Amino acid sequence: MSIVTGFSVRAFLLAGAALTPTMAMAQTAASDAQAGQTAPAAQADDLQDIVVTGQTTRDRPLITSSADITYATREDIDRRAPRSTADMLELVPGIFVEATAGEASNNYSVRGLQGGGQRFVQLEEDGMPILYGGGGADFFFQQDLTIDRLEAVKGGSSGVLTVNGAGATINFISKRPNFNEFEGAVRLTGMNYGLKRADFYYSAPLAENLAFNFGGYVQSSPGVRRNPFDYAGYRIKGALEYRLPGGGSIRLSGRRGDIETAYYASSPYRFENGEPASIPGFDIQRDNIGGDAFSSIRVPVSTYVDASGYRPFRYRDGIRSLYNQARLDVDVPVSDALNLFARARYIDYTYDFNGLFPGSGTGNAGLASAVNYLTPGATSPINDLLTRGQAAFPTATRFGIRNIRTGEVIGSNQTAALNALNGNGFLQRTTLNHDRIDGRDLGINAGATWAFEAGSIKNSLTVGGMYYNVKRRQNQSATASVVNDVRNNSDVYDIVALNGANGVIGSLTDSGLVSYGDWGNGIRERNDEAVSLYANDEIALGDHLRIDGGIRWEQDSAVALDGRNAAAADASRRIVAANGGFEQLVPVGQGGVLTTVGSTFAGQYDVRRRKQDKIAWTVGANYLITPNLSIYGRYADGFQTNNVDPITTIKLYEAGVRYQYARIFSGSVTVFRTNFDDQNYNFANPTNPSQQQNINADLRTKGIEIDVMVRPVKFFSVDFQGVFQDPKLVNLQIDGATQAGFEGNRPERTPAQLWTVTPSFSLPNGLGEIYGRYKFIGQIFADAGNGVALPSYGVTSAGVNLNLTPQLQLSINAENIFNVVGLTEGNPRQGQTQAITNGYFYARGIVGPTYGGSLTFRF
Repeated sequence: MSIVTGFSVRAFLLAGAALTPTMAMAQTAASDAQAGQTAPAAQADDLQDIVVTGQTTRDRPLITSSADITYATREDIDRRAPRSTADMLELVPGIFVEATAGEASNNYSVRGLQGGGQRFVQLEEDGMPILYGGGGADFFFQQDLTIDRLEAVKGGSSGVLTVNGAGATINFISKRPNFNEFEGAVRLTGMNYGLKRADFYYSAPLAENLAFNFGGYVQSSPGVRRNPFDYAGYRIKGALEYRLPGGGSIRLSGRRGDIETAYYASSPYRFENGEPASIPGFDIQRDNIGGDAFSSIRVPVSTYVDASGYRPFRYRDGIRSLYNQARLDVDVPVSDALNLFARARYIDYTYDFNGLFPGSGTGNAGLASAVNYLTPGATSPINDLLTRGQAAFPTATRFGIRNIRTGEVIGSNQTAALNALNGNGFLQRTTLNHDRIDGRDLGINAGATWAFEAGSIKNSLTVGGMYYNVKRRQNQSATASVVNDVRNNSDVYDIVALNGANGVIGSLTDSGLVSYGDWGNGIRERNDEAVSLYANDEIALGDHLRIDGGIRWEQDSAVALDGRNAAAADASRRIVAANGGFEQLVPVGQGGVLTTVGSTFAGQYDVRRRKQDKIAWTVGANYLITPNLSIYGRYADGFQTNNVDPITTIKLYEAGVRYQYARIFSGSVTVFRTNFDDQNYNFANPTNPSQQQNINADLRTKGIEIDVMVRPVKFFSVDFQGVFQDPKLVNLQIDGATQAGFEGNRPERTPAQLWTVTPSFSLPNGLGEIYGRYKFIGQIFADAGNGVALPSYGVTSAGVNLNLTPQLQLSINAENIFNVVGLTEGNPRQGQTQAITNGYFYARGIVGPTYGGSLTFRF
């Protein structure tokens, strides 16, 4: 479902109005324009499908494009049966997806970029970024029946025709209102893990040139892993479109979402016969550390953050994403050759993130036996706390744990009971990460397209400008950690001081909290005001040669505000810390032996300002050898803005061949080289998580991308898509210092190969289809030091679509049928040189078998 749609082939023809720079909408043309329908599949060839993403010429089919473009229909999306937005990105060859977090907050990367590089992949809806910065867009978007198809372009023109899309642009294109007749659909979906979802879509004409559509979904789901909580919400979208008498259109649209979703991070694993496996008492394929004990925990925090001195962590709320968007799209044809366009959208949004991070900060060392936890000395992961406890309770004979839920106390001398705890005898440190972001994002894209034709020469020139004004306020204060056991729906434990009879004489913790302010004061704000000017020209010289080039200049005026730690002048309810600064005392009445809330926000900011500008440009060419065979080549020089941090540059070289033979064979092969310069990001210092360290490196990747569909007989087809690449790190520095031993390493969480095979059987008499899917992910490394290798794995899926009546369709699908263990990353907060301790480690893994289905009624 790539450049070739092996199962459902449709030609999308463009309306008379010229296209926007990002080619937002595949508008209908000629007789189909008024009906709002697509041409029948039988009348189209795969490579003749007209795409609108990544190019600016009308009616330009895939085979003549000079960019690496992917096209996936609504049927392709349904066949993938995505559990998240990230799942849909697997329809694009070369996108490595780490869809292990749940429905939102997943990671994805492209062409050798290290895992978690999603800010270089711009997600768009109808040709405009969901968020200016790229990363985080899946908090606010999920496919539904309002989406008609997916189009993507990797590198190339992506970095010119949109902002922050130098790696790739994934464009989700909406259905347009139906001007001819009433149209509607309802879909009910259920999954074995507890998802209950209802989608709906409705469109109808209101007058001769006025129509609307409206759709979305409501759902309730505990997430793909076991969870005592159920998360619910909705997303809706509507549009009102007026067609101008002389052609063109004005469309006003809006969308709103308010939805909660589950979140999953790292889990503890062990190696068994060289393969990752479950720890006894915890099924890594189904279980979830989070549960009732984490429902709501009051965490002490600076009074500058909350006057009460507390900020609650609520696992029962998961990730709550709220947003409102208003959008206006205008296309006005001035003449047959000249078209004006304008796109504007405004979104205000919030996400309130309550996520558990087992092993964060302490890493593997935090996974230890309960006996070691309670025995003072270097082997205890909480020895500093025990030392405080010995001073606070000098008469204590020993320490123990008290289950917060049941009140059961077990002393350190009860070794048999401790070793039998949940069948594994382990305790662990788990970080409570409450991260809230409030933002607004204004985007405007306006310009003109001028088409010129003289004899055998056809030229299309698009010029325009983009403006983005973005503000994001973050509150990640009160990040703290607790001690909990290793099992599904785990229990949290207070560490208590005991007398000789194991009677409690005092508690070292309150609600199991063993540390406060783990990740710094957590208060920051980022503002961007960005202006872009761009031009893209595409010229056809006769019927065979097409040359295009584009350029975009962007200037970003950025401001970064970082919360300042309390200064000596503001010492009310503060004590002098070891570093000479001040720390705020915990609220009066807070139990335990911890006296301060850790890093303290002073109510003031350190402000950095930076104005940067950069030029992105690209040039490409396509030669159509025959109507079914073409070759193309492209060079692109793109970039990523990073607020006040240095701009990252990305250079891409690629060449490819596309070929189609009747309906028997269709495909493409692309060779590429990608250079990412000054790839820069922060990570937590593994020995002091409140301190951020900086990594800066250049990445070099060369590879080959294959996308082929073979249909040997009418009722059977096989689709293969894959990337085989050799990514390497060069010039790596940590905190500005060159690091030995990293040169030539593989970037973290980047596979050298990933490929998918999808066979499909059409049932007789149009009854539907049966399909399978095998996805292979090659070995990856958990860290830039390549210290921990995560094994390759393959996942098998299958499904069936049955046309019960012309209007009623039943779809059933199953994912990871054979319960394969697959790890997408290690513990990202353990640093760049990870290790396996005593055979145990933390990682994020795919879920075990999931299955379900949907019933769709179209009317």
